[in-house]
Amino acid sequence: MENVTLSPDGKTVVIIDQTKLPNAIEYLTLSTPRQMYDSIFALKLRGALCIGICAGFSIYCLAQTIEETEYDAFLLKFREYKDYLDSSRPTAVNLSWALKRMEKVVLDAKDKSIVEIISLLKAECIAIKEEDIKICKAISEYGLEFLKDGDGILTHCNAGPLATSQYGTALGPLILGKERGMSFKVFADETRPLLQGARLTAFELHEAGIDVTLICDNMASIVMKNGFINACFVGCDRVAENGDTANKIGTSGVAILAKHYGIPFYVMCPTSTIDLNCKTGDDIEIELRSEDEIKSKWYEKPMAPSDVKCYNPAFDVTDHNLITAIITEHGVCKAPFEVSLKEAVQKAQDKIKK
Repeated sequence: MENVTLSPDGKTVVIIDQTKLPNAIEYLTLSTPRQMYDSIFALKLRGALCIGICAGFSIYCLAQTIEETEYDAFLLKFREYKDYLDSSRPTAVNLSWALKRMEKVVLDAKDKSIVEIISLLKAECIAIKEEDIKICKAISEYGLEFLKDGDGILTHCNAGPLATSQYGTALGPLILGKERGMSFKVFADETRPLLQGARLTAFELHEAGIDVTLICDNMASIVMKNGFINACFVGCDRVAENGDTANKIGTSGVAILAKHYGIPFYVMCPTSTIDLNCKTGDDIEIELRSEDEIKSKWYEKPMAPSDVKCYNPAFDVTDHNLITAIITEHGVCKAPFEVSLKEAVQKAQDKIKK
């Protein structure tokens, strides 16, 4: 399934509404800034890499609507759209990364016509998606090196094709291994409060023919204690310079349990998710979401007193000391992460220059 793409005329963005899965596959056409913002904010489209792809497509489509023909005026309006889209979600670094990459195209083309700039923006947003496909395949290859036929894997949240372009990050090695005749038994946390594990991960793995068992988040400990789990594979939304990693709420608890039971804990991400300007996890802004996602969203009737207070962070930060390795498209990063992550990012930058 194409979870995010340009329309045939290149004027709008077409996405799968992930809030409708797994019960229905519905496509949405995004043509206005508000629709694009809301699609990311309301998680109709989610996953760090997928958000970055959508941001690239969205700002390209919006650039086509700018009426100003003089460069400075065009740039001012472009930045207005860019900043608006960037404010939709604060934690996932790929959103701002993609928008800054698109902005650089405009800044580097100051001497070109607006028509030429629009053409360059189209090429860049398409390149972001095409690169993501190659990146996810590379991450999947590296991750597969840590798996054996018949392994039991625990994953948290959703980091499959729906969250990226193809293969995914954390689910990529499982899907690639399946294609090559390997079998795995995957335990997928439901992942509160938005149930991406239940609605999306279980859906994707089941569709791929992979043996998947859905568990509630508070069951991770017992499946580890029972010896069902050989490794934990998770994605992420931002990696700090020291290796601290932000991912969907509950990930840090999984890492703590894995450490207790002696199970390796792997984080899968592209180098674009590594933020070397962010020194530690303490510097990562954690998005807070509506109380209704806990109290009433998934129920016919509210399941908590209407006036009870709720704390609903969308992410938590896993300490780098709990992470066995961070797997990128440019290889496997291990402690000291300050060194290995910087090397991976440098490889990515060198490749872009070539």
